[in-house]
Amino acid sequence: MGRYRLHVNGERREVDLPAETPLLWALREQLGLLGPKYGCGVGACGACTSLVDGQAARPCVTTVAEAQGRRVTTIEGLSEDGDHPVQQAWLELDVAQCGYCQPGQIMSTVALLAVDPDPDDAAIDAALRDNVCRCGTYTRVRAAVKRAAQLKRGRQ
Repeated sequence: MGRYRLHVNGERREVDLPAETPLLWALREQLGLLGPKYGCGVGACGACTSLVDGQAARPCVTTVAEAQGRRVTTIEGLSEDGDHPVQQAWLELDVAQCGYCQPGQIMSTVALLAVDPDPDDAAIDAALRDNVCRCGTYTRVRAAVKRAAQLKRGRQ
C-alpha cells in the first residue's frame, strides 16, 4: 500500500492503494467519480477515457503511481452544470443511445478540440477511432464534434 497524491478535477486528493492499482479504480471506488466507465480493462474500448495533463488517456491501464502529480480530469470535471461546449453539442444533437461510451467519447473530443479547433472528418475519426460505441452512434458523434467546435469558437 502507498499513499498517492492526485490532482483530480481541480482538487488535490489522496488515495491509499497499491502502486499498480489502475487509476480507474481509484477514481470510481475511492473518489466516487462514476463518469469514467469500466469497459475492457485493457485500454481498447475507450469507455474510461479521461484527460491526464490535458491529453486523452485510459485510466484502466494507467496506475495510481503513474498518475501521481499529474492533472486528471474526468467528465465530472468538465463543468458543474453541463455547459461545456462538447456536452452542449452532445445534448443538442441527441448523440447518446445507451450512453455507456459517451463520457469517453466526450473526453476524447475535448482533447481533440484542444489541439485542433476545427477538425475535419479524418481528424475526428483518427482521434476517436479507439472509442467503441456498441450502439453505432458514430455519425452523430462526428456531427457533435463539429458542433462542439462551432460552440467553442462562439458560433451559434
